[in-house]
Amino acid sequence: MKTVLIAEDEKSIRDFIVINLKRSGYDVLEAENGKQAADLFDKNNDNIDVVVLDIMMPEMDGMAVCKHIREKNAGVGIILLTAKAQEIDKISGLMSGADDYVTKPFSPSELMARVDAVYRRVSLLKEREAQKADDKIITLGDFSLHTQERLLFKNGKPIELTQIEYQILEYLFRNPNTVLERASILNKVWGHDYFVDDKVIDVNMHRLRGKIEDEPAQPKHLVTIWGMGYKWIV
Repeated sequence: MKTVLIAEDEKSIRDFIVINLKRSGYDVLEAENGKQAADLFDKNNDNIDVVVLDIMMPEMDGMAVCKHIREKNAGVGIILLTAKAQEIDKISGLMSGADDYVTKPFSPSELMARVDAVYRRVSLLKEREAQKADDKIITLGDFSLHTQERLLFKNGKPIELTQIEYQILEYLFRNPNTVLERASILNKVWGHDYFVDDKVIDVNMHRLRGKIEDEPAQPKHLVTIWGMGYKWIV
């Protein structure tokens, strides 16, 4: 059963979301504050596919819950709900490990489209992993990517990745020294029917550089090709 955890402190909005999720065929877990959401996730970690988090919640805000979930599970999909329109809030959410965000007020069709897209990506990744019979390793210089376990190692030391970061990096590793256009990355990682702006890519690339580069401000491996996209240099 495909399962969504929804955390929203305003009951009317939560009820509205729950109704639409159930109509779309999802099993739903509900939380009315951040602490309850974190506890519910800890108890149902293996069964939850997507988490929808309101940013402004009592006891524990959505950003903190997002970080907590990412520490427990790199593969679950996370969507943030925010009433704030400022650019910095959207970027902060993505930096916290979220896959996407929806700004209030939103239509039920918009939210369901976002949830469906994140769920498809999560389920497709699980299927790919289940189909792999052995642990295939892509080695590029000091880095080795274990495609079955979704693990990255740099000089033998593990680097933790979110599901989005892993998918981006795998695409780059399978096409080393090749310029990958933004549209190509979007289609490969988010899907052809998923609409997302360029800053989602940029934020994830920024996070990746912080994890893999010795000097993130002067990257040697994950480089930007201005006006085109990104390249992994071996």
